[in-house]
Amino acid sequence: MTGYYLGIDIGTFESKGVLVDEAGEIVAQASRPHKMLVPQAGWAEHDPEKDWWGDFCFISRKLIAESGVDPKAIRSVGTSAIGPCMLPVDAEGNPLMNGVLYGVDTRAAREVEDLTARIGADRILDVCGNALTSQSVGPKILWLRNNRPEIYEQAAKIVTSTTFIVQRLTGNCVVDHYTAANTSPLYDVDRLAYTDALARDIVSLDKLPTTMWSTDVAGHVTATAAAATGLAEGTPVICGTIDASAEAFSVGVLSPGDMMVMYGSTIFIIELTVERVRDARLWYAPWMFPGQHASMSGLATSGTLTHWFRDEIAKELDPVDAFARLAEEASTSQPGANGLIMLPYFSGERTPIHDSHAKGMLFGLNLTHKRGDIYRALIEGIAYGTNHIFETYAEAGAAPKRLMAVGGGTRNRLWLEATSHVSGLPQVLARKTIGASYGDACLAAIGVGDADRETIRRWNPVEREIKAVEDPAYRRNYRIFKDLYASTRHLMADLDR
Repeated sequence: MTGYYLGIDIGTFESKGVLVDEAGEIVAQASRPHKMLVPQAGWAEHDPEKDWWGDFCFISRKLIAESGVDPKAIRSVGTSAIGPCMLPVDAEGNPLMNGVLYGVDTRAAREVEDLTARIGADRILDVCGNALTSQSVGPKILWLRNNRPEIYEQAAKIVTSTTFIVQRLTGNCVVDHYTAANTSPLYDVDRLAYTDALARDIVSLDKLPTTMWSTDVAGHVTATAAAATGLAEGTPVICGTIDASAEAFSVGVLSPGDMMVMYGSTIFIIELTVERVRDARLWYAPWMFPGQHASMSGLATSGTLTHWFRDEIAKELDPVDAFARLAEEASTSQPGANGLIMLPYFSGERTPIHDSHAKGMLFGLNLTHKRGDIYRALIEGIAYGTNHIFETYAEAGAAPKRLMAVGGGTRNRLWLEATSHVSGLPQVLARKTIGASYGDACLAAIGVGDADRETIRRWNPVEREIKAVEDPAYRRNYRIFKDLYASTRHLMADLDR
Protein backbone atom coordinates (compact mmCIF):
# COMPACT_ATOMS: atom_id res chain seq x y z
CA MET A 1 0.00 0.00 0.00
CA THR A 2 1.30 3.46 -0.93
CA GLY A 3 2.35 5.56 2.04
CA TYR A 4 1.49 9.22 2.54
CA TYR A 5 2.81 12.04 4.71
CA LEU A 6 0.78 14.88 6.17
CA GLY A 7 2.25 18.37 6.62
CA ILE A 8 0.34 21.27 8.17
CA ASP A 9 1.69 24.76 8.87
CA ILE A 10 0.00 27.48 10.93
CA GLY A 11 0.95 30.92 9.58
CA THR A 12 0.32 34.48 10.70
CA PHE A 13 -2.73 35.01 8.46
CA GLU A 14 -3.33 31.58 6.96
CA SER A 15 -2.80 27.90 7.68
CA LYS A 16 -1.87 25.48 4.89
CA GLY A 17 -1.65 21.73 4.60
CA VAL A 18 -0.56 19.13 2.08
CA LEU A 19 -0.81 15.38 1.76
CA VAL A 20 2.03 13.94 -0.32
CA ASP A 21 2.91 10.47 -1.54
CA GLU A 22 6.24 8.65 -1.36
CA ALA A 23 7.51 10.46 -4.47
CA GLY A 24 6.73 13.87 -2.99
CA GLU A 25 3.77 14.44 -5.29
CA ILE A 26 0.95 16.43 -3.75
CA VAL A 27 -2.29 14.46 -3.69
CA ALA A 28 -4.27 17.12 -1.81
CA GLN A 29 -3.77 20.58 -0.38
CA ALA A 30 -5.93 22.90 1.68
CA SER A 31 -5.79 26.22 3.44
CA ARG A 32 -7.76 28.30 5.92
CA PRO A 33 -7.41 32.03 6.64
CA HIS A 34 -7.46 33.60 10.07
CA LYS A 35 -6.71 36.99 11.56
CA MET A 36 -3.84 38.34 13.60
CA LEU A 37 -5.32 40.02 16.66
CA VAL A 38 -3.93 43.45 17.58
CA PRO A 39 -5.62 44.41 20.87
CA GLN A 40 -3.36 47.45 21.20
CA ALA A 41 -0.38 49.01 19.47
CA GLY A 42 2.70 46.79 19.67
CA TRP A 43 0.76 43.63 20.52
CA ALA A 44 0.10 40.70 18.19
CA GLU A 45 -1.88 37.60 19.18
CA HIS A 46 -3.69 34.48 17.98
CA ASP A 47 -6.53 32.52 19.52
CA PRO A 48 -4.83 29.11 20.05
CA GLU A 49 -8.02 27.05 20.08
CA LYS A 50 -9.44 28.64 16.95
CA ASP A 51 -6.39 29.66 14.93
CA TRP A 52 -3.94 26.88 15.80
CA TRP A 53 -5.78 23.72 16.80
CA GLY A 54 -8.97 24.64 14.98
CA ASP A 55 -7.11 25.21 11.72
CA PHE A 56 -5.12 21.99 12.12
CA CYS A 57 -8.26 19.89 12.60
CA PHE A 58 -10.11 21.58 9.73
CA ILE A 59 -7.23 21.12 7.27
CA SER A 60 -6.45 17.56 8.35
CA ARG A 61 -10.04 16.44 7.85
CA LYS A 62 -10.32 18.30 4.54
CA LEU A 63 -7.13 16.73 3.14
CA ILE A 64 -8.28 13.25 4.06
CA ALA A 65 -11.76 13.79 2.66
CA GLU A 66 -10.67 15.37 -0.63
CA SER A 67 -7.85 12.89 -1.29
CA GLY A 68 -9.84 9.81 -0.44
CA VAL A 69 -6.74 8.44 1.28
CA ASP A 70 -7.31 5.91 4.04
CA PRO A 71 -6.05 7.60 7.25
CA LYS A 72 -4.24 4.36 8.11
CA ALA A 73 -2.08 4.90 4.99
CA ILE A 74 -0.71 8.16 6.43
CA ARG A 75 2.63 7.02 7.81
CA SER A 76 3.51 10.16 9.76
CA VAL A 77 2.52 13.74 10.52
CA GLY A 78 4.68 16.86 10.59
CA THR A 79 3.60 20.29 11.72
CA SER A 80 5.07 23.75 12.01
CA ALA A 81 3.71 27.09 13.15
CA ILE A 82 4.56 30.72 13.54
CA GLY A 83 7.11 31.34 16.20
CA PRO A 84 8.60 31.74 18.57
CA CYS A 85 5.36 32.35 20.47
CA MET A 86 4.55 32.47 24.17
CA LEU A 87 1.49 30.70 25.53
CA PRO A 88 0.79 29.68 29.13
CA VAL A 89 -1.28 26.49 29.42
CA ASP A 90 -2.76 24.54 32.31
CA ALA A 91 -1.93 20.95 33.28
CA GLU A 92 -4.22 19.59 30.53
CA GLY A 93 -2.63 21.80 27.89
CA ASN A 94 -5.53 24.26 27.72
CA PRO A 95 -4.58 27.86 26.92
CA LEU A 96 -4.90 30.42 29.69
CA MET A 97 -4.82 33.43 27.31
CA ASN A 98 -4.23 34.23 23.67
CA GLY A 99 -0.89 33.23 22.20
CA VAL A 100 1.64 36.07 22.14
CA LEU A 101 3.27 36.09 18.71
CA TYR A 102 6.90 36.30 17.66
CA GLY A 103 8.96 39.47 17.06
CA VAL A 104 6.04 41.50 15.71
CA ASP A 105 4.77 41.63 19.30
CA THR A 106 6.85 44.22 21.15
CA ARG A 107 5.01 44.30 24.50
CA ALA A 108 8.10 43.13 26.42
CA ALA A 109 10.35 46.01 25.35
CA ARG A 110 10.90 47.07 28.96
CA GLU A 111 11.77 43.53 30.04
CA VAL A 112 14.23 43.27 27.14
CA GLU A 113 15.96 46.44 28.31
CA ASP A 114 15.95 45.47 31.99
CA LEU A 115 17.30 41.95 31.42
CA THR A 116 19.99 43.20 29.05
CA ALA A 117 21.11 45.82 31.55
CA ARG A 118 21.11 43.33 34.42
CA ILE A 119 22.85 40.40 32.68
CA GLY A 120 24.99 42.25 30.16
CA ALA A 121 24.66 42.16 26.38
CA ASP A 122 27.99 40.37 25.84
CA ARG A 123 27.16 37.65 28.37
CA ILE A 124 23.75 37.03 26.78
CA LEU A 125 25.26 36.81 23.29
CA ASP A 126 27.98 34.43 24.47
CA VAL A 127 25.64 31.97 26.21
CA CYS A 128 22.46 32.30 24.15
CA GLY A 129 23.84 33.17 20.72
CA ASN A 130 21.36 36.05 20.46
CA ALA A 131 20.85 39.52 21.81
CA LEU A 132 17.56 39.95 23.64
CA THR A 133 14.99 41.42 21.23
CA SER A 134 11.26 41.32 20.58
CA GLN A 135 11.91 37.86 19.08
CA SER A 136 13.04 36.48 22.44
CA VAL A 137 10.56 34.45 24.50
CA GLY A 138 12.26 34.90 27.88
CA PRO A 139 11.34 38.59 28.23
CA LYS A 140 7.74 37.81 27.24
CA ILE A 141 7.49 35.23 30.00
CA LEU A 142 8.84 37.86 32.40
CA TRP A 143 6.23 40.29 31.03
CA LEU A 144 3.59 37.68 31.89
CA ARG A 145 4.92 37.41 35.44
CA ASN A 146 5.03 41.20 35.83
CA ASN A 147 1.67 42.03 34.23
CA ARG A 148 -0.54 38.93 34.47
CA PRO A 149 0.61 37.31 37.73
CA GLU A 150 -2.61 35.32 38.16
CA ILE A 151 -2.13 33.62 34.77
CA TYR A 152 1.59 33.14 35.42
CA GLU A 153 0.81 31.30 38.67
CA GLN A 154 -1.81 29.08 37.01
CA ALA A 155 0.50 28.03 34.17
CA ALA A 156 1.72 24.44 34.26
CA LYS A 157 3.78 24.99 31.11
CA ILE A 158 4.84 27.85 28.86
CA VAL A 159 4.70 26.63 25.27
CA THR A 160 5.01 27.83 21.70
CA SER A 161 2.56 27.28 18.85
CA THR A 162 4.05 24.07 17.43
CA THR A 163 4.36 22.59 20.91
CA PHE A 164 0.68 23.36 21.56
CA ILE A 165 -0.42 21.44 18.44
CA VAL A 166 1.88 18.46 19.01
CA GLN A 167 0.70 18.24 22.62
CA ARG A 168 -2.90 18.20 21.41
CA LEU A 169 -2.04 15.41 18.96
CA THR A 170 0.06 13.22 21.25
CA GLY A 171 -0.30 14.38 24.85
CA ASN A 172 3.45 15.09 24.99
CA CYS A 173 4.89 18.58 25.60
CA VAL A 174 8.01 18.88 23.43
CA VAL A 175 9.91 21.45 21.40
CA ASP A 176 12.75 21.23 18.87
CA HIS A 177 16.17 22.71 19.67
CA TYR A 178 15.86 25.26 16.87
CA THR A 179 12.75 26.71 18.48
CA ALA A 180 14.00 26.31 22.06
CA ALA A 181 17.00 28.53 21.26
CA ASN A 182 14.55 31.43 20.99
CA THR A 183 13.79 31.25 24.72
CA SER A 184 16.80 33.48 25.46
CA PRO A 185 18.09 34.08 28.07
CA LEU A 186 16.94 30.60 29.14
CA TYR A 187 18.80 28.43 26.58
CA ASP A 188 22.52 27.66 26.30
CA VAL A 189 23.30 27.12 22.62
CA ASP A 190 26.63 25.39 23.23
CA ARG A 191 25.17 22.92 25.75
CA LEU A 192 21.92 22.52 23.77
CA ALA A 193 20.03 22.80 27.05
CA TYR A 194 17.91 25.19 29.09
CA THR A 195 19.69 27.28 31.68
CA ASP A 196 18.67 29.60 34.50
CA ALA A 197 22.24 30.73 35.15
CA LEU A 198 21.58 34.16 33.61
CA ALA A 199 18.15 34.83 35.13
CA ARG A 200 16.50 32.77 37.85
CA ASP A 201 13.41 34.98 38.20
CA ILE A 202 11.78 34.39 34.79
CA VAL A 203 10.34 30.90 35.14
CA SER A 204 11.13 27.49 36.60
CA LEU A 205 12.78 25.46 33.84
CA ASP A 206 10.49 22.48 34.44
CA LYS A 207 7.67 24.61 33.02
CA LEU A 208 9.36 24.59 29.59
CA PRO A 209 8.78 21.80 27.01
CA THR A 210 11.17 18.85 26.69
CA THR A 211 13.72 19.41 23.91
CA MET A 212 14.40 17.07 20.99
CA TRP A 213 15.34 17.31 17.29
CA SER A 214 12.76 18.33 14.71
CA THR A 215 12.44 14.91 13.06
CA ASP A 216 12.34 12.93 16.32
CA VAL A 217 9.01 11.19 16.84
CA ALA A 218 7.29 13.09 19.66
CA GLY A 219 4.50 10.57 20.13
CA HIS A 220 1.46 9.11 18.43
CA VAL A 221 -2.00 10.41 17.67
CA THR A 222 -4.28 9.78 20.64
CA ALA A 223 -7.87 8.56 20.40
CA THR A 224 -9.16 12.02 21.29
CA ALA A 225 -6.96 13.68 18.64
CA ALA A 226 -7.95 11.07 16.07
CA ALA A 227 -11.62 11.94 16.57
CA ALA A 228 -10.88 15.65 16.13
CA THR A 229 -8.55 15.41 13.13
CA GLY A 230 -9.69 12.35 11.19
CA LEU A 231 -6.23 10.81 11.55
CA ALA A 232 -5.78 7.20 12.57
CA GLU A 233 -5.05 6.60 16.24
CA GLY A 234 -1.39 5.67 16.69
CA THR A 235 -0.05 7.64 13.69
CA PRO A 236 3.51 8.87 14.46
CA VAL A 237 3.90 12.64 14.95
CA ILE A 238 7.32 14.29 14.71
CA CYS A 239 8.40 17.10 17.02
CA GLY A 240 8.15 19.67 14.23
CA THR A 241 9.55 23.18 14.17
CA ILE A 242 8.90 26.87 13.47
CA ASP A 243 7.35 27.62 10.10
CA ALA A 244 10.41 29.43 8.75
CA SER A 245 12.77 26.49 9.23
CA ALA A 246 10.30 24.07 7.61
CA GLU A 247 9.95 26.54 4.76
CA ALA A 248 13.72 26.72 4.29
CA PHE A 249 13.96 22.96 4.20
CA SER A 250 11.09 22.78 1.70
CA VAL A 251 13.19 24.47 -0.99
CA GLY A 252 16.41 22.58 -0.30
CA VAL A 253 18.34 24.77 2.14
CA LEU A 254 20.77 22.04 3.17
CA SER A 255 24.36 23.29 2.81
CA PRO A 256 26.43 26.11 4.35
CA GLY A 257 25.92 29.29 2.33
CA ASP A 258 22.36 28.37 1.34
CA MET A 259 20.04 31.21 2.35
CA MET A 260 16.25 31.15 2.35
CA VAL A 261 14.39 34.41 1.82
CA MET A 262 10.79 33.82 2.90
CA TYR A 263 8.30 36.27 1.43
CA GLY A 264 5.35 36.22 3.77
CA SER A 265 3.61 38.44 6.29
CA THR A 266 7.17 39.17 7.37
CA ILE A 267 10.45 38.66 5.58
CA PHE A 268 12.31 35.89 7.34
CA ILE A 269 15.80 34.77 6.40
CA ILE A 270 17.76 31.66 7.35
CA GLU A 271 21.31 30.91 6.28
CA LEU A 272 23.11 27.69 7.11
CA THR A 273 26.69 28.36 8.19
CA VAL A 274 29.83 26.33 8.77
CA GLU A 275 30.02 27.48 12.37
CA ARG A 276 28.11 29.66 14.79
CA VAL A 277 27.86 33.28 13.64
CA ARG A 278 28.43 35.61 16.58
CA ASP A 279 26.77 38.94 15.78
CA ALA A 280 24.25 40.70 18.01
CA ARG A 281 22.39 42.02 14.95
CA LEU A 282 21.50 38.49 13.82
CA TRP A 283 19.86 35.52 15.53
CA TYR A 284 21.49 32.15 16.00
CA ALA A 285 20.12 28.67 16.65
CA PRO A 286 21.22 25.08 16.25
CA TRP A 287 19.63 23.88 13.02
CA MET A 288 17.00 21.16 12.85
CA PHE A 289 19.62 18.42 12.63
CA PRO A 290 22.55 17.77 15.02
CA GLY A 291 25.86 19.46 14.20
CA GLN A 292 24.45 22.17 11.91
CA HIS A 293 24.22 25.91 12.50
CA ALA A 294 21.70 28.52 11.38
CA SER A 295 21.87 32.30 11.33
CA MET A 296 18.50 34.04 11.14
CA SER A 297 17.10 37.49 10.57
CA GLY A 298 13.79 39.08 9.68
CA LEU A 299 11.79 42.21 9.08
CA ALA A 300 8.80 42.88 11.34
CA THR A 301 6.38 43.86 8.56
CA SER A 302 6.44 43.05 4.86
CA GLY A 303 3.46 41.13 3.45
CA THR A 304 1.51 42.60 6.36
CA LEU A 305 2.22 46.02 4.83
CA THR A 306 0.75 45.05 1.46
CA HIS A 307 -2.41 43.89 3.25
CA TRP A 308 -2.54 47.17 5.17
CA PHE A 309 -2.15 49.15 1.95
CA ARG A 310 -4.90 47.18 0.19
CA ASP A 311 -7.31 47.48 3.11
CA GLU A 312 -6.69 51.14 3.93
CA ILE A 313 -5.47 52.85 0.72
CA ALA A 314 -7.17 50.73 -1.94
CA LYS A 315 -10.49 49.89 -0.31
CA GLU A 316 -12.45 50.24 -3.54
CA LEU A 317 -10.55 47.38 -5.22
CA ASP A 318 -11.95 43.86 -5.23
CA PRO A 319 -9.83 41.93 -2.68
CA VAL A 320 -9.62 38.99 -5.10
CA ASP A 321 -7.51 40.87 -7.66
CA ALA A 322 -6.46 43.94 -5.65
CA PHE A 323 -2.78 43.01 -5.52
CA ALA A 324 -2.65 42.40 -9.28
CA ARG A 325 -4.25 45.80 -9.88
CA LEU A 326 -1.83 47.50 -7.50
CA ALA A 327 1.10 45.80 -9.23
CA GLU A 328 -0.15 47.19 -12.55
CA GLU A 329 -0.30 50.67 -11.06
CA ALA A 330 3.19 50.29 -9.59
CA SER A 331 4.56 49.15 -12.95
CA THR A 332 3.75 52.61 -14.37
CA SER A 333 6.12 54.09 -11.78
CA GLN A 334 9.87 54.10 -12.30
CA PRO A 335 12.54 52.25 -10.30
CA GLY A 336 13.03 54.42 -7.25
CA ALA A 337 9.27 55.16 -7.16
CA ASN A 338 9.73 58.62 -8.67
CA GLY A 339 11.73 59.73 -5.66
CA LEU A 340 9.52 58.24 -2.94
CA ILE A 341 11.08 56.28 -0.08
CA MET A 342 9.19 54.32 2.56
CA LEU A 343 10.53 53.05 5.87
CA PRO A 344 8.60 49.81 6.47
CA TYR A 345 8.87 49.94 10.26
CA PHE A 346 5.12 49.78 10.96
CA SER A 347 5.56 47.36 13.90
CA GLY A 348 8.98 48.50 15.04
CA GLU A 349 11.80 46.58 13.41
CA ARG A 350 13.64 43.35 14.01
CA THR A 351 16.99 42.79 12.31
CA PRO A 352 19.38 44.42 11.92
CA ILE A 353 18.34 47.50 13.93
CA HIS A 354 16.26 45.76 16.68
CA ASP A 355 14.28 48.88 17.49
CA SER A 356 10.80 48.48 18.93
CA HIS A 357 10.35 52.27 18.66
CA ALA A 358 11.01 52.39 14.91
CA LYS A 359 8.16 53.90 12.88
CA GLY A 360 6.94 53.77 9.31
CA MET A 361 7.62 56.77 7.11
CA LEU A 362 6.83 57.94 3.56
CA PHE A 363 9.43 60.48 2.44
CA GLY A 364 9.56 62.67 -0.67
CA LEU A 365 5.89 63.22 -1.50
CA ASN A 366 4.83 65.85 -4.02
CA LEU A 367 1.63 66.58 -5.94
CA THR A 368 2.66 64.53 -8.97
CA HIS A 369 2.75 61.24 -7.05
CA LYS A 370 0.06 58.65 -7.64
CA ARG A 371 -1.02 55.57 -5.72
CA GLY A 372 1.18 53.39 -7.93
CA ASP A 373 4.24 55.37 -6.84
CA ILE A 374 3.34 54.89 -3.18
CA TYR A 375 2.75 51.15 -3.59
CA ARG A 376 6.03 50.81 -5.46
CA ALA A 377 7.78 52.74 -2.67
CA LEU A 378 6.29 50.31 -0.16
CA ILE A 379 7.61 47.28 -2.07
CA GLU A 380 11.01 48.91 -2.56
CA GLY A 381 11.13 49.90 1.13
CA ILE A 382 10.78 46.23 2.06
CA ALA A 383 13.55 45.44 -0.45
CA TYR A 384 15.81 48.10 1.11
CA GLY A 385 15.20 46.62 4.55
CA THR A 386 16.02 43.16 3.20
CA ASN A 387 19.21 44.43 1.59
CA HIS A 388 20.21 45.96 4.92
CA ILE A 389 20.07 42.41 6.29
CA PHE A 390 22.13 41.02 3.39
CA GLU A 391 24.80 43.64 4.11
CA THR A 392 24.80 42.65 7.78
CA TYR A 393 25.52 39.00 6.88
CA ALA A 394 28.43 40.10 4.72
CA GLU A 395 29.82 42.27 7.53
CA ALA A 396 29.53 39.27 9.89
CA GLY A 397 31.62 37.16 7.50
CA ALA A 398 28.68 35.07 6.30
CA ALA A 399 27.78 36.46 2.87
CA PRO A 400 25.30 34.04 1.23
CA LYS A 401 26.33 31.82 -1.68
CA ARG A 402 22.82 31.10 -2.93
CA LEU A 403 19.50 32.86 -2.29
CA MET A 404 16.42 30.65 -2.40
CA ALA A 405 13.07 32.46 -2.48
CA VAL A 406 9.92 30.90 -1.07
CA GLY A 407 6.54 31.85 0.32
CA GLY A 408 3.29 33.39 -0.88
CA GLY A 409 5.01 36.67 -1.73
CA THR A 410 6.93 34.98 -4.54
CA ARG A 411 3.76 35.39 -6.60
CA ASN A 412 4.48 39.14 -6.49
CA ARG A 413 7.07 39.48 -9.25
CA LEU A 414 7.60 43.18 -8.51
CA TRP A 415 8.65 42.28 -4.95
CA LEU A 416 11.02 39.53 -6.08
CA GLU A 417 12.65 41.71 -8.73
CA ALA A 418 13.00 44.72 -6.42
CA THR A 419 14.83 42.54 -3.87
CA SER A 420 17.32 41.25 -6.48
CA HIS A 421 17.75 44.60 -8.22
CA VAL A 422 18.36 46.51 -4.98
CA SER A 423 20.81 43.93 -3.61
CA GLY A 424 22.50 42.87 -6.83
CA LEU A 425 21.90 39.24 -5.82
CA PRO A 426 20.05 36.73 -8.01
CA GLN A 427 17.48 34.39 -6.46
CA VAL A 428 16.41 30.87 -7.40
CA LEU A 429 12.94 29.42 -6.97
CA ALA A 430 12.11 25.76 -6.56
CA ARG A 431 9.35 24.08 -8.54
CA LYS A 432 7.02 23.99 -5.53
CA THR A 433 6.77 27.20 -3.52
CA ILE A 434 3.99 25.97 -1.23
CA GLY A 435 6.29 26.48 1.71
CA ALA A 436 6.44 25.11 5.22
CA SER A 437 3.67 22.51 4.98
CA TYR A 438 5.53 20.77 2.15
CA GLY A 439 8.72 20.80 4.22
CA ASP A 440 6.73 19.40 7.16
CA ALA A 441 5.64 16.44 5.04
CA CYS A 442 9.21 15.59 4.03
CA LEU A 443 10.44 16.02 7.60
CA ALA A 444 7.68 13.62 8.68
CA ALA A 445 8.96 11.08 6.14
CA ILE A 446 12.48 11.45 7.53
CA GLY A 447 11.17 10.97 11.06
CA VAL A 448 9.91 7.46 10.32
CA GLY A 449 12.94 6.47 8.22
CA ASP A 450 11.25 6.70 4.80
CA ALA A 451 13.47 9.54 3.52
CA ASP A 452 16.70 11.43 4.17
CA ARG A 453 17.65 15.10 3.89
CA GLU A 454 18.62 14.86 0.21
CA THR A 455 15.11 13.61 -0.58
CA ILE A 456 13.79 17.18 -0.62
CA ARG A 457 16.01 18.08 -3.59
CA ARG A 458 14.51 15.24 -5.60
CA TRP A 459 11.01 16.15 -4.50
CA ASN A 460 11.45 19.88 -5.21
CA PRO A 461 14.19 20.80 -7.74
CA VAL A 462 15.16 24.39 -8.69
CA GLU A 463 13.04 25.64 -11.59
CA ARG A 464 13.82 29.32 -12.33
CA GLU A 465 16.00 32.29 -11.44
CA ILE A 466 15.41 35.99 -10.80
CA LYS A 467 18.37 37.91 -12.17
CA ALA A 468 19.72 41.12 -10.66
CA VAL A 469 19.69 44.36 -12.68
CA GLU A 470 21.39 47.32 -11.02
CA ASP A 471 19.87 50.81 -11.24
CA PRO A 472 21.35 54.11 -9.95
CA ALA A 473 17.96 55.12 -8.52
CA TYR A 474 18.06 52.14 -6.16
CA ARG A 475 21.57 52.96 -4.98
CA ARG A 476 20.60 56.57 -4.25
CA ASN A 477 17.33 55.67 -2.53
CA TYR A 478 18.95 52.95 -0.44
CA ARG A 479 21.53 55.44 0.88
CA ILE A 480 18.73 57.86 1.77
CA PHE A 481 16.71 54.99 3.29
CA LYS A 482 19.45 54.25 5.83
CA ASP A 483 20.09 57.93 6.54
CA LEU A 484 16.39 58.55 7.15
CA TYR A 485 16.27 56.05 9.99
CA ALA A 486 19.60 57.16 11.48
CA SER A 487 18.46 60.79 11.42
CA THR A 488 15.00 60.25 12.92
CA ARG A 489 15.26 57.31 15.31
CA HIS A 490 15.46 59.64 18.33
CA LEU A 491 12.23 61.30 17.17
CA MET A 492 10.59 57.88 16.78
CA ALA A 493 11.50 57.06 20.37
CA ASP A 494 10.15 60.46 21.47
CA LEU A 495 6.74 59.58 19.99
CA ASP A 496 6.56 56.53 22.26
CA ARG A 497 7.46 58.54 25.33
